[in-house]
Amino acid sequence: MKVYGHPFSTCTRKVLTTLAEKGHEAQFVLVDLMKGEHKAPQYTAKHPFGVIPFFEDDGFTMYESRAIIRYLDAKLPGPKLTPSDLPSLGRMEQWLSVEQSYFSPSSMAIIMEMFFKPMRGEKPDMDKVSKGRDGTAKALDVVDRALMAQAYLAGDTFSLADISWLPYLQYLSATPHGSLITERPHVKWWWERISTRPSWKKVTG
Repeated sequence: MKVYGHPFSTCTRKVLTTLAEKGHEAQFVLVDLMKGEHKAPQYTAKHPFGVIPFFEDDGFTMYESRAIIRYLDAKLPGPKLTPSDLPSLGRMEQWLSVEQSYFSPSSMAIIMEMFFKPMRGEKPDMDKVSKGRDGTAKALDVVDRALMAQAYLAGDTFSLADISWLPYLQYLSATPHGSLITERPHVKWWWERISTRPSWKKVTG
């Protein structure tokens, strides 16, 4: 198995965390985003949209992190990260969709402006931050209510849904707006538990 990506990439981290949860190693191929390697012809020949990660498994190839982590969980031995009962499976898929549609676009607006731009010596656009904060707060309010009755997004067990939220929460927590996590008691407790898992510690170093 090969994973083409970058260690700072949120989507790459989802794949690496899933592999770590399954107790499996894959060859990591660095795609240097700062050098534009994800837009180079040799890479876009693999991934037509020119983003990361890209995945290879014995001649089979695929892209899109949420699809890759489902594939890995179905194929590899180890703890199952997809619930077997239908209600929990439905919740897992629901929260994967909520992350993709509502949470990650809003949280990434904050992260790009408040984390990555300052790293490049650029000034953040506070209008984008404000809009991102509104959307992020709404998504986390919904999560906080759901976690009043269950330990994880899918129910009582850790799943792919929790993995998919982890990278955005990690970067958000490193910005001045990390209080969006800590001021919601159920989100805070959930974050503290999932962010201290050995798999996540391994991925984030």
